Amino acid sequence: MANPVRELLGGVGTLLRGFTLLLRRPRLFLLAALPALLTSLLFLALLVLLVMNLTDMVGWATPFADDWDPVWQGLLRGAMSVAILAGSILLMVVTFTTATLTLGGPIYDKVTELVEKELGNDPGDPDESLMAGIWRSVRQSLVIVAMSLPVTVLVFAIGFVPLAGQVIGPVIAALLGGWLLALELLTSAFDRRNLLTIRERRWYMRKRRMRVLGYAVPTYFLLAIPFVAILVFPAATAGAVFLTRELVPAPPHRSGHGKVPHAPEASDGSSPEDPGHEGPVHGGPAA
Repeated sequence: MANPVRELLGGVGTLLRGFTLLLRRPRLFLLAALPALLTSLLFLALLVLLVMNLTDMVGWATPFADDWDPVWQGLLRGAMSVAILAGSILLMVVTFTTATLTLGGPIYDKVTELVEKELGNDPGDPDESLMAGIWRSVRQSLVIVAMSLPVTVLVFAIGFVPLAGQVIGPVIAALLGGWLLALELLTSAFDRRNLLTIRERRWYMRKRRMRVLGYAVPTYFLLAIPFVAILVFPAATAGAVFLTRELVPAPPHRSGHGKVPHAPEASDGSSPEDPGHEGPVHGGPAA
């Protein structure tokens, strides 16, 4: 069984390797930062607007506490403020990623291609038409954003737990939000391996959860910092290729779209089609 600490550090290492590789390509790095700059300006404006109106929003939502003892009133409204902020940041980071990847799709596909070729054994472009790929990516991005909504509600609810909620809420936001973030950022590298559905991505990610979280959680926190995200996003895109190569050591060979006749076996001999393993990749509706 893999050492969880080593796996976490290995995940962090994939992000750092993404930084290192792109720093050797400053022109591409700057080009890849442009879409993140545009979306950062938009989301920063939304975040500032939220913070400026947070006190009024909380007061409007809790009129019943107007006559409470100042201590209890402060605890309630402080907890609600943290819950709203943590939930909003989670939703913003996921939607920021979706918006940036949509805006700069060709650029980030180029970053992915560059890293693949730099490392050798490039799987090549996915076996689907351009329009089919665009439509699938948009549809999957909307699914991931929709998945983030119940997580946001959960984080918001946990924020009301006295004292502990102000710590647990942001931690859960980082873990679950980071996981959703990884689902988005790994898309391009998985597509090049003709693993085209969210179901497939999740199966490979679950096999090495700690490594994925080691990559995803620091990325989540960095992308939550305005303007730091501009520098982090290109590196996270490159790092996603390193991570994908560790999750899928050899690109599976397909006989057609959506079919993996010889899926790679896990260490216990199981495969994505094995119904006894955690979550099949195939069968049922695929995103």
